[in-house]
Amino acid sequence: MVTAPTLLAEAPSRRDLLDERLARFGDWLRQHGWMIRAVQWVIVGVYGVLVIVPALLPLPDNTAHIWTNLTLAAQFAFWGIWWPFVLLSMVLVGRAWCGVLCPEGALSEFASRWSRGYAVPRWITWQGWPFLAFAGTTVYGQMTSVYGYPKPVLAVLGGSTVAAIIVGLLYGRNKRVWCRYLCPVNGVFAVLSKLAPVSFQVDRAAWAASPKPAQGAETFNCAPLVPVKVMRGAGSCHMCGRCSGHRGAVRLALRSPNHEIVHVAGSEPSLEQTVLILFGMLALAVGAFQWSSSPWFVEAKQLAATWLIEHGTTWPLEMSAPWFILTNYPDHSDVMTLLDGGLLLAYIGAATVFLGLAVSGIVALATVALGGWSLRRFHHLTQTLIPVAGCGVFLGLSALTVTFLRGDGIVIPYVSEIRAAMLIGAGLWSVWLAWRVAGLGAGGLQRAAATACIASAVTLSVANWVLLFWVW
Repeated sequence: MVTAPTLLAEAPSRRDLLDERLARFGDWLRQHGWMIRAVQWVIVGVYGVLVIVPALLPLPDNTAHIWTNLTLAAQFAFWGIWWPFVLLSMVLVGRAWCGVLCPEGALSEFASRWSRGYAVPRWITWQGWPFLAFAGTTVYGQMTSVYGYPKPVLAVLGGSTVAAIIVGLLYGRNKRVWCRYLCPVNGVFAVLSKLAPVSFQVDRAAWAASPKPAQGAETFNCAPLVPVKVMRGAGSCHMCGRCSGHRGAVRLALRSPNHEIVHVAGSEPSLEQTVLILFGMLALAVGAFQWSSSPWFVEAKQLAATWLIEHGTTWPLEMSAPWFILTNYPDHSDVMTLLDGGLLLAYIGAATVFLGLAVSGIVALATVALGGWSLRRFHHLTQTLIPVAGCGVFLGLSALTVTFLRGDGIVIPYVSEIRAAMLIGAGLWSVWLAWRVAGLGAGGLQRAAATACIASAVTLSVANWVLLFWVW
């Protein structure tokens, strides 16, 4: 006789059912690659129109609106919707944007069909690219006001796309060498996707136990060059589904959003990610979003201008540069002088150095608090700051969403409350991760002291956004 408890035990749980549906969806992605490519080409077409056409049109006047002017619509699409919510998607569904929707990745892979097939040179695989590419595009975008004018968009996004195609034509047949190593947001995407509650996961035992595919048998092409057999995290996976079901060992499944930070990041220390988090997302991004609202910037400009005038040197206050170097739109009363440009670089540079070193020092204290210096542990504790770092970058970009809509008379309710809730939630998440990571190698006072250090780093990060959104 089968009892009720036995039936309940034999019935699949909701988690099992959801895992099964996710696995099927992963297989569906593999089976319907043609559909994904069709969607990608539609997005490529829309992307091309939004990048190229507005740069050829006259700038909109004060009576134009998002829904009546292509230039404003394109600016809103890129900076009000596209980038902030692509970042958010990394935390929710991993790098599905990269594998399913990204026009630049699709074009680079398409071009690589006719690649010369050269070996990828060492300079492309240099570990400094994630930070340098992120820093370069961020700073250049601020210098040229990429959020407000179409020509800088063509220079930044269009230039990046052309470079991706060229790399595809030179290296790695049917691969995404650009995406794997050089994409300006590859590093940020890899960091944020570690928090995603879904990912393609590899059962190594099943892989080892399964027979090797026969020679000539159909296999899969991992375009972003991920070593799938040994893949443990989601940072490099583009979620395209091409490997789903391979050797009965790869499947799309749920996981804890904390899992990769706590259990994987410590065994895979990454200097480039540490630098990107500490000096890029927590420091440089703050300076880039802050400078235009900062009273410190205004005061520095006044002091510098006074000093220059007193010393008879006025050319930095009068000279400008072409639009592709510094913002230069005199018809719209928007011109950056050489002094403006120099101070912008100085402000962002100072924020990068000061905040990066400050947070690095705090994380170093947390590391020592766990029983002595360990570079591996330092890298691991840095990873616990990903939630608050990602939240800051998202809020900085989404501020443009609010600004665009407000300019057209659309007011989003409870913006301040939503921002505060996100900062508090992300901060607490980082502290919780720190507590979990610290508990892997210590307990008691050592664990509490390390967590308290990370909490102070979180507080410093949150304070920078409080200045921007509520004080200035």
